[in-house]
Amino acid sequence: MKLQWAGAGARLLLLATSSLEGVNAMGKYMLEAMNSERVSGYGPVDKPSWVPTFFDESPPYNGHRISREGWTVTCSSEESDDYACQNVIDGSNTTSWRSRPVGDGSKGGHSITVDLGNHYSVSALVILPPIDIDTTGTDGLITHHEVWVSSDNKNWQGPVAYGMWPNTNRQRMSAFEPTSARYVKLTTNNAEAGESSWVGISELNLYATLYTIPRDDPTKLGLWGPTIDFPVVPVAGAQEASGNIVLWSSWASDQFHSTPGGQTAMARWNPFTNEVSKRIVTNTQHDMFCPGISIDGTGMMVVTGGNDASQTSLYDAGKDEWIKGTEMHLRRGYQASTTLADGRVFVIGGSWAGGSNVAKDGEVYDPATGNWTMLPGAKAKPMLTDDMEGPWRADNHGWLFGWKQNSVFQAGPSKAMNWYYVDGEGRVEGAGSRLDDDDSMSGNAVMFDAVKGKILTMGGSPDYDKSWATSNAHVITLPDEPGQKPDVQPAGTGGQQNNGTMHSERVFHTSVVLPDGKVFITGGQTFGVAFNEENVQLVPELYDPETNTFTQLAQNNVIRVYHSISILLPDGRVLNGGGGLCGNCSANHYDAQIFTPPYLLTKSGDLRPRPAITTPDKKLLRGGDTIQVGRTLKFRTNRRIASASLVRLCTTTHTVNTDQRRVPLVLRRRVPVLGRYHVTIPNDPGVVIPGYWMLFVMDENGTPSVAKTIMITSNENGKKTIGASDDEETQYSSWRSRFQIELAK
Repeated sequence: MKLQWAGAGARLLLLATSSLEGVNAMGKYMLEAMNSERVSGYGPVDKPSWVPTFFDESPPYNGHRISREGWTVTCSSEESDDYACQNVIDGSNTTSWRSRPVGDGSKGGHSITVDLGNHYSVSALVILPPIDIDTTGTDGLITHHEVWVSSDNKNWQGPVAYGMWPNTNRQRMSAFEPTSARYVKLTTNNAEAGESSWVGISELNLYATLYTIPRDDPTKLGLWGPTIDFPVVPVAGAQEASGNIVLWSSWASDQFHSTPGGQTAMARWNPFTNEVSKRIVTNTQHDMFCPGISIDGTGMMVVTGGNDASQTSLYDAGKDEWIKGTEMHLRRGYQASTTLADGRVFVIGGSWAGGSNVAKDGEVYDPATGNWTMLPGAKAKPMLTDDMEGPWRADNHGWLFGWKQNSVFQAGPSKAMNWYYVDGEGRVEGAGSRLDDDDSMSGNAVMFDAVKGKILTMGGSPDYDKSWATSNAHVITLPDEPGQKPDVQPAGTGGQQNNGTMHSERVFHTSVVLPDGKVFITGGQTFGVAFNEENVQLVPELYDPETNTFTQLAQNNVIRVYHSISILLPDGRVLNGGGGLCGNCSANHYDAQIFTPPYLLTKSGDLRPRPAITTPDKKLLRGGDTIQVGRTLKFRTNRRIASASLVRLCTTTHTVNTDQRRVPLVLRRRVPVLGRYHVTIPNDPGVVIPGYWMLFVMDENGTPSVAKTIMITSNENGKKTIGASDDEETQYSSWRSRFQIELAK
């Protein structure tokens, strides 16, 4: 039938043409079409022999590889015709582009620009280094880099991502918020970083989402970006008094299992210069994965246990130096620690390491002697959860808060709360329960107002793994005297939901207290499974204690679940990063994102003008660089301010951030001089735990300054300072701003 029909068609065509050749040709084409033998095409098809794989890192969330048909690439230089720029999109990983070395026609570093031909919602860049690069060296590898996007190849936005990739010849990725762009540019200046002066790329791919994320009214929702790429998966982190952030993984940059022990892969990031550096810490013989972390009363970071479960490492941020400390009495992993009113560090729990058949009762570290003292009366049993996996999970990640008279309040994650004491052999007293809340493992707790003793708790799940998360949230108000039962109320009852919960169920999420007292909450899962990236939460929330409400903020496009962290930066932004650290698995995140809260933004998304703490009077710079609790602090600002607060430097891993707390300050203006103010540090070191604190001032719009970092000390006993002098010269000769941070504009 087909042939007969085709023949009839050919006779009709014969009537319509006088060319026999044309008849035969048209008949052939028609016949091929009828037999499905003719295929329409649009030119070359992008069918590369190599495409990115994500067996050892998380793929771009909801990302689709953009077909490279019609792309144009331009490079800053080419070593030779054999290493042409076009090789990065030729579909073969056996060819590559190589730049000329810096100084040989490649002044100012290297770059490659891609013209996509059309606009896409670009969300990630992936490169494969040349496969013939020596894997034992760094020649040709792109490490320090920046990613920029543009609509017209003239006005560039970004960098949307920057940082330092690991120096391996595996594929490297920068994932960032979906951004409409036609042009994408990758720049690097390895030579300035002391690395290879030439670079190469075998294959380059870009990913896009099928959607954009609205950036409506940043004054209400905030903004995400940029992304900072790190040479490690950052599952633990801490602030330094300088403003730098120190981050680490485990013995390797991307995995913790099968540890040989004795080392930790670490990165350091300067949020003011954007510089990222790396190192391997070996001198303390400590794999610092799954540790307890606290900053003691001298300002030293104390890292305990983990993979090397009895070790203690001390970090002197001022010298950027790691120091081997005295071993703990018990082997611990997943423990929590907190700094006491007298500057010592209390630790409890940690049955992940050292055997769950050994009760991981409390012990205390004294920075004055460098020794640990066991507290057999500070029993871990009262704080155990009823985890379905048994005791090795039940004492993990305690919510601990140093409080008055050298006491410790344990707010969770067990449904039972407790008071711990460190005098003598230690002891513990029950403190009731969080209303009808269940065990809330891998939930969060943060002291957002230490003057009033207020703690926000949120989320978690009854069991560590394979358990449904909760949206429960509570405000705990501690009593003036330790040992009394705290007041517990549902949080979030002032909003439309009016039911004492967050908007979303969360486990493995993170939270940060902001200078204005609000609490930023982000990430997590509705069903908690470690190293799994399903059932994720991408819309953060903001708790406002003044209105007792939770408000949803701007959505992001990078998953942050198990092994993620959040840290408040000195400029009032939030670093949110990490996730994974499981070796060859698709949950590894070698990066972090910046979230800019609403209080820093205009409706157009630009930064608001900030108030600034200006250089103090010269007479205030005489003497030491500390101030004691109960003393009064004078400073100047560049314009009128409305409030001030202290936020303690934080340390965080595995949903635990026991160091962070906020102290609102009563602000007094030194009339009649404009811009001169003074505040009095609360008079109890149980409220203002000794150590480094960030001093923020806020204007009438709630916009915070860049912080000044100061050291606050207690007296020897960790008690109130009696008879604090009001004499001006006595008060202020002991204080000066430790680090002068220029106003971010």
